Amino acid sequence: MNLKVIDLKVKILLLWVAIIPLFILNVSVGSTQISISDIFGALFHSEMIDEGVYNILWLIRIPKALVSILAGVGLAVSGLLMQALFRNPMAGPSVLGINSGASLGVALISLSSGIGLGVNSIAYLQNLGAWLTVIASSVGAGLVMFLILIVAHKIKDNVALLIVGIMVGALASSLVGIAQYFSHPDQLQEYILWTFGSLGGIVYDQILILSLLTLLGVLVSVYLCKSMNLMLLGEQYAKSMGLSVSKFRLLTIFSASILAGSITGFCGPIGFVGIAAPHIARVISKSSDHFKLLPLSAVVGAGGLLICDIISHVNSSGVVLPINSITSLIGAPIVILAMLKGRK
Repeated sequence: MNLKVIDLKVKILLLWVAIIPLFILNVSVGSTQISISDIFGALFHSEMIDEGVYNILWLIRIPKALVSILAGVGLAVSGLLMQALFRNPMAGPSVLGINSGASLGVALISLSSGIGLGVNSIAYLQNLGAWLTVIASSVGAGLVMFLILIVAHKIKDNVALLIVGIMVGALASSLVGIAQYFSHPDQLQEYILWTFGSLGGIVYDQILILSLLTLLGVLVSVYLCKSMNLMLLGEQYAKSMGLSVSKFRLLTIFSASILAGSITGFCGPIGFVGIAAPHIARVISKSSDHFKLLPLSAVVGAGGLLICDIISHVNSSGVVLPINSITSLIGAPIVILAMLKGRK
């Protein structure tokens, strides 16, 4: 076996192993510092630690760390899919307007009474509680995905499809702006807080659903790796090798939308992970082979979001910084550096 291939497999394995200490560090930081011995005690000997510490770990910290890993993997793989589809290193999960659609769904629910819809006054919707935002976001993302799939079936040019996605995102954003203008200040504040993104407040039932959706998106992506490699050499070559380009595009959009839409639904918009992670994966692998880039992007996304979440908790005031701001603050320079290095 080629030594370079072995070396890359070792790198991928070591990166996944590095997720373990990052996970432990992530659950240890916060307003209440928790020792490593307490963390292992909560995992293996729950009767030996304080009940308050046990509840903090199992009800708050561990779910948040698990969501960080799932969201990082999903956004990174979604970004890799978009970059492969459009053959554009600046493409990301938001390029088709999926995030804007999710934001529109949440805006229509959280700002509804201000624009005369009165959705929040309906009793059975109120009973949905925390699920309401998730459902609204997922429906908004799903509707945009459905629209893009229809357009993708009609339009064969990827550049035109990219423009359509941007326009759909702009349309959704304009509707959100109108809803914000007419909304009550309290509702507007609630919506703005959602746009900051959050990895916390997600219960295990929701984590299970997010895990299944992420697994579905990743499995479809693994299936598409060979097709993505063929597309690197152009559509005509891919067609000559027997690839159904239209099927590839539909499956790629479906998978990316499932990943980005579900994560946005549960966590709110989280920027730059989907763009930065594939760039870092290319630098590490020095390859354009998607069989290598997929696991690398996934682990970089997971580790990167764990690190960003740790940073969001490390400040003297004890205030948790918005995760969306942290990922953008770190992700933007990384993308710039990766692109500059790639051009040398």
